[in-house]
Amino acid sequence: MTHAAYTQLIQVKRWADLGLYDVVGKNLDRLTSEDTSIMLRILDHIHAVDRIFQHHLCGLPHTFKAARSETMPTLETLAASAREVDDWYAAYVTGLAESDFEEPIDFVFTSGKPARMKRGEILLHVCMHGTYHRGNAGALLQLRGLTPSRDSVTDFLEQ
Repeated sequence: MTHAAYTQLIQVKRWADLGLYDVVGKNLDRLTSEDTSIMLRILDHIHAVDRIFQHHLCGLPHTFKAARSETMPTLETLAASAREVDDWYAAYVTGLAESDFEEPIDFVFTSGKPARMKRGEILLHVCMHGTYHRGNAGALLQLRGLTPSRDSVTDFLEQ
């Protein structure tokens, strides 16, 4: 993949995350308490993974013991922090040289298992992981008769 492709993937992720938080924020009162709990867990999981891999990319330790927060944040807190982290990823990718995407990063999964991924693989994982779970959130919204946010690359390109 090229620098431009990684940059675009991160831009799509940031746009799709903003759209999901917007739709959830406008419709949270239309979800049951159980649905709200599920939705917050989905959003928290996406965000926790984004933050964990942010730390891996920076070579910094993190405090996560699992791919979720120990205490469930509010939707407002999650939305603000997700915007911040998505902005960080956008700036981070912009600052990389083409060769940086091939650089291996050693880290430890929250399970304790050692791992090695290239920077580009981490970025691809973050983008694809978010897409998968935004789909989970969208399915929950659809089950409740709500329209999820647009989420695909083609939707992004139309904007």
